[in-house]
Amino acid sequence: MYKYIVSCVATLLAAATLTAQQPKNIIYLIGDGMSLAAVSMMQLENYYKTTIFDRAENVALQKSYSADNRITDSAASGTALATGYKTNNTYLGVLPDGSRVESLMDAAKSMGKRTGIIATTYLQHATPAAFYAHIDSRHDYLAITSQLLASSLDVAIGGGCAFVKELYGQEYESVIAEQGFTLATRLEDIDTKHSTLPLLALLGDKEVEATSESYLAEATHKAIELLDGDEGFVLMIEGSLIDGMAHGNNAEAMQREMRGFMQAIECAVEYASRHDDTLVVVTADHETGGLSLVSSNADFNLSEQGVEYRWTTSGHGGAMVPIYLYGQGAELINGVIENAELGAKLKSLIAKE
Repeated sequence: MYKYIVSCVATLLAAATLTAQQPKNIIYLIGDGMSLAAVSMMQLENYYKTTIFDRAENVALQKSYSADNRITDSAASGTALATGYKTNNTYLGVLPDGSRVESLMDAAKSMGKRTGIIATTYLQHATPAAFYAHIDSRHDYLAITSQLLASSLDVAIGGGCAFVKELYGQEYESVIAEQGFTLATRLEDIDTKHSTLPLLALLGDKEVEATSESYLAEATHKAIELLDGDEGFVLMIEGSLIDGMAHGNNAEAMQREMRGFMQAIECAVEYASRHDDTLVVVTADHETGGLSLVSSNADFNLSEQGVEYRWTTSGHGGAMVPIYLYGQGAELINGVIENAELGAKLKSLIAKE
């Protein structure tokens, strides 16, 4: 009997601890193509002064392969991170057999939470689309556009207006209104005190033509203000163009995109520091470019022999990618996990008690 009582008490204490650790808000930042080497590059460029990555309260690693390929694309990895299920390359929000799976945004919405996505590329691109679309081709941008406008997202900020115009023609603004969205075409036009939700901000025909590295942080700040409420929210922010710069093997441009992404992380972590019911998760969908950081000189007696950034591919790689965690529940994600495990864990953390 004594052992039974002890077991029951332990179970109740564990359940109470988990409930206490469950966050009300989740801010999910995905650096498209961001490898551990990319993070190391930013630390090195900062002369190893503390970066936002160094301030993580917990760190884990995730394996990014897809259901049908040892090297994933952004659609399959985005789906795993968004839904908790692995799928085939090019598939969004559906399993290999074509059946639909619930995303983190769908789950959050069913619990009364507000939801949002931000991207530096078009909102119909693979990673952001994985959070609202259900289709077996990431390249069917018109169908994905239709699903975007039919989604239950409260805030969507990014590019992609060209696809909306192509699908709906000159009537696109009235169609957006009919779907219930307030339309914004400039970030500065978003009034966080008076904007009516849901809000669709289409800031460029394709990518967002940001005038400064601070765009992603500014968009993050606005989105958080719009989504913040008693029931909580889930916000996904993608540093979309890190991947494109790595595809082009352009280290300088990749650093620029990484700096913008890091500012967005800073914004999210600052919010979490003031709201102890918020979990911030930073990860990547896969690594791109096969970046390595090597010495410029074999003579290690030199005080500084320089560093070179070398690339091994213009495509994706299969190396594990990092997970950085901050805030409420950061200790609950540990070790080496599958990307789908991370997606499933985040869905479980916003489940009702």
